[in-house]
Amino acid sequence: MTAQLMKPLFANLLNEGGPLFMYTLLIILIICIGLIVKALLKGDENGKTQKLIASLSLFALVWGFLGQIIGLITAFDFIQSFGNVKPEIIAGGIKVASLSPAFGMVVFLIARLGIIALILKKK
Repeated sequence: MTAQLMKPLFANLLNEGGPLFMYTLLIILIICIGLIVKALLKGDENGKTQKLIASLSLFALVWGFLGQIIGLITAFDFIQSFGNVKPEIIAGGIKVASLSPAFGMVVFLIARLGIIALILKKK
């Protein structure tokens, strides 16, 4: 895929997964990457930055799953009010509900890899 196709695709996924949850996760990802770079370049003598990154990564993971739960509740409300719903609509709802926890897991993993890099740098 070209860069031009990836940009709208990424923006669409951010909007589909629930803007409140997805953009919050994006901001947390940017903050974590910034903290990792800062700690790698300037050092983290007291471990405060490492603890902050760990807390933010765990928050991102839980925030993503909260987005999924709220998305599923909304989808189930829709199904309940309309009764007969096509399987394609249910599959689409499950896909959309799975976007925020997937992105939360990506943020979690990137932040945890940064923590591993910080630990390796100390030794």
